Amino acid sequence: MSTQAIPFEEQQMIADDIGQYAYDPVGFVYHAYDWGEGDLAGETGPRKWQLAVLEEIREHLSNPETRHTPCQIAISSGHDVGKSALVAWITNWALSTFEGARGTITANTKTQLDTKTQPEISKWFRLAINADWWQVNVTSIKTTEDALRDEWRIDLVPWSEDNPAAAAGLHNKNKRLLIIFDESSEIPLVIFETAEGVLLDENTEIIFLIAGNPTINFGPFYDAVFGVNRHRWKIHVIDSRDVEGTNKKKLQEWEEDNGEDSDFFRVRARGLPPRSNSGQFIDQESIDAAAKRPPVYLPDDPLVAGVDFAWGGVDDNVIRFRKGYNGVCVPPIKVKGAQTRDPAVMTGKLADVLSKTYVIDGVPEKVAMVFLDSAGIAAPVEARLRQLGYTNICIVNYGADSPKPECAYMRDFIWNEMKKWLTHAAIGKDPALAADLAKPLLVSDKKQRIKLESKEEMIARLRKLGIKSGSPDDGDALACTFAMPVAPKPKPKPQTRRTPHSAWN
Repeated sequence: MSTQAIPFEEQQMIADDIGQYAYDPVGFVYHAYDWGEGDLAGETGPRKWQLAVLEEIREHLSNPETRHTPCQIAISSGHDVGKSALVAWITNWALSTFEGARGTITANTKTQLDTKTQPEISKWFRLAINADWWQVNVTSIKTTEDALRDEWRIDLVPWSEDNPAAAAGLHNKNKRLLIIFDESSEIPLVIFETAEGVLLDENTEIIFLIAGNPTINFGPFYDAVFGVNRHRWKIHVIDSRDVEGTNKKKLQEWEEDNGEDSDFFRVRARGLPPRSNSGQFIDQESIDAAAKRPPVYLPDDPLVAGVDFAWGGVDDNVIRFRKGYNGVCVPPIKVKGAQTRDPAVMTGKLADVLSKTYVIDGVPEKVAMVFLDSAGIAAPVEARLRQLGYTNICIVNYGADSPKPECAYMRDFIWNEMKKWLTHAAIGKDPALAADLAKPLLVSDKKQRIKLESKEEMIARLRKLGIKSGSPDDGDALACTFAMPVAPKPKPKPQTRRTPHSAWN
């Protein structure tokens, strides 16, 4: 590298020294900054948790077997632990130690990107020993080498659902690619999926880092750190109380004022997701407890089934079963909506359900009642089932008035009944059902009744947050089973023994 600010020989020495750290971001961070001097007076180097992340990258790249597989790191933390500084160091190391490295950095909002992420990156690039190598702009960091400016760079791009590719990682085959999502808790799924599209590049060093405060308890960031996809990521959950240099007095005040397990303290200090989101109808704690609880029921509890019909699209048709407080007595049945444009498909499935004898804990029994959501293909399915002789069918009209005055409509009533049931019920470890139960939010009602947001509003809101199918198919199917009481199973009649007749009597 040649610049006017530093003689060529000295620049060459800097380049040679930095080149030693191609697979060692830990060594780079200690070498590139004058720790304890000037702006870094009193600072001795990265914090322990930051070092742990840098060491993971070093271990991943130093191993030839993993070097060209994606290094995926997910960080969930409380406030002020130094996430943005870590992002800056990794960005500087990735560019400085690999000619032609490229990447993108995005954040939850443009404001976050412009006012927090970019200024922190700019600060650390300015403080680095090789500051003259880079032109740091508001929306990009480029090499000062004119011939390489378009191919050796990092772009800071706000995400857009209308143009997800703009915030995705660029293909950079046979080189190095860096993808960073800062404050990524509420970045939607479509952005994650677009970024993941470049993880298949062969012979490429790929670092995909996501970080943020866990402000919601669902979505792709939650799934990566705490949910169904955590096995694919190197996970770090950082409690602000355990980090050097954080304001321990203020953290103690937060804990005293709000409680250690309050949602406020969980998100802002402990790096844990809230137990419930603002306005969430069924809180996460109740859902988690039901997932761990062993199933119970009474012998005469009837076996009932609820059906949520899809409209022939991406959503599922779902049949769920319940026996008393046992929500895992029979596995759910799911059929893709695209396969059921012909009502005959679901008619056949439900005819099987109504005719089948299920064995629960060794006891055979049939479904006492099937509750059908009135939407979609319900009408022709019900008509055909009745023609086949099945009478234990009940249609559930979500838009009908609630049978109880404290709820606005039938949908609100059945979800409220399910919510009450959940305090004693068992639902098993079912991620789809758990996610669905957490989806609906309460909305205001002039008569102060329980009222949930409409399904259309919910779908629109959830899709903005990255849920592929906003419709709570599993939740609605289970809720249908609460539409009306079903009589207990009749007790078996005792068998009376007749005294056999005998010629001797």
